[in-house]
Amino acid sequence: MATTAFEPIISSAWGQPKSWTLDHYRKRGGYEALKKALEMAPAAIIDEVKKSNLRGRGGAGFPTGLKWSFVPKDSPKPKYLAVNADESEPGTFKDRYILELDPHMMLEGIAIAAYALGVHTCYVYIRGEFKFPTERTQAAIDEAYKAGIFGKTMLGKDFQLDCYIVRGAGAYICGEETALLESLEGKKGWPRLKPPFPAVVGLFGAPTVVNNVETLASVPHVFSRGSDWYAKLGTDKSGGTRLVCLSGTVNRPGVYEVPLECTITQLIFDDKYGRGMPQGRKVKAVIPGGSSAPVLGADELDVALEFEALKVKQTMAGSGGVIVMDDSSCMVRCLWRVARFYAEESCGQCTPCREGTPWQTRLLRKIEEGRGEMSDLELLSNVAASIAPYPPIGLGNTICALGDAAALPTHSFLMRWRAEFEAHIHEKRCPFGDKPWGAFGDWS
Repeated sequence: MATTAFEPIISSAWGQPKSWTLDHYRKRGGYEALKKALEMAPAAIIDEVKKSNLRGRGGAGFPTGLKWSFVPKDSPKPKYLAVNADESEPGTFKDRYILELDPHMMLEGIAIAAYALGVHTCYVYIRGEFKFPTERTQAAIDEAYKAGIFGKTMLGKDFQLDCYIVRGAGAYICGEETALLESLEGKKGWPRLKPPFPAVVGLFGAPTVVNNVETLASVPHVFSRGSDWYAKLGTDKSGGTRLVCLSGTVNRPGVYEVPLECTITQLIFDDKYGRGMPQGRKVKAVIPGGSSAPVLGADELDVALEFEALKVKQTMAGSGGVIVMDDSSCMVRCLWRVARFYAEESCGQCTPCREGTPWQTRLLRKIEEGRGEMSDLELLSNVAASIAPYPPIGLGNTICALGDAAALPTHSFLMRWRAEFEAHIHEKRCPFGDKPWGAFGDWS
């Protein structure tokens, strides 16, 4: 099986010696896109990003140019750009590769965005555990200052931009953009009620754009070769290529840059990507967009890794974390593991999430350990619906999407593998053998 040949753009220099340095980046055309952008009017830059159909690569897939256009042009307050490098969705590990192997690509995207938006201060919010990516990114920022890209002028143009790294403390909730802003302000990382949205009232009460690492790393390519070229790389509503993270039971897990028409089946079995399953194993289920995305069965995988295509399947492209489970996997056990994560990471601000996520976990543990009753399945479904009904996606009863992230897997696992849940209850044991995880706290 083979996918259509295409040209990788985000990962094109990965594996080359010193790919993370300014010298290497400039030798392959780095910062030429910024030069082009600096000759354009800010509004024209935003229009080009709109025409490119670049969508956010952090999870929601919101159109990037449209997001930029929400920033008020006549605000008397300073404007800010916050880069979400708090990559923490289980199954997702792509942004750290950009930070380690090609940080200048992201920095050029930052510079273009800042000029277009009238931003003079940018904060790169990096996950606290990312020590090495932080060092690489800081070294690249230092190079950018020395080269006159950041600082009082931008490549000779009278435009000041300062860029700072802020390290988080490992809270998953700070991947939500308003919780990230609260953390940047030195507060507890609790999501904010919206509206107002960050584009109008964001960091320090001022207009702010929050963009993902991969999103900003894609921006230079829109200007180096044109928005039409970038849009044609993708589909009708999504431009460019994207990075996906393949993990689980495959022969070659890793980060791969794929065209948006690439299907999950191709990602798993193509020799360029996953190279199939271990001998004797078959695909049972796949989570297509990080652990918060509703799971798909083995008969639903001929679907493109693209926002709109996956929406039709009542799931999400999300952050690009493709997790493969084989036919030896216990679906109750897998869901229990996912539910434990969200119960642990809930900030506790909203009652449905604070009470519902550990409740889900307790019920799943009870079923997995053979103590479940048939009434527990209805109760589990009701608890999940109280946090966030499904389908459709996005109708959660909480301030932020963590509630959806915790409830959607429960709904989808129950819908597709209810017989397996019932088998645990009827047999009063896990049919797949001893569980690999022990008790974890009073609510696990």
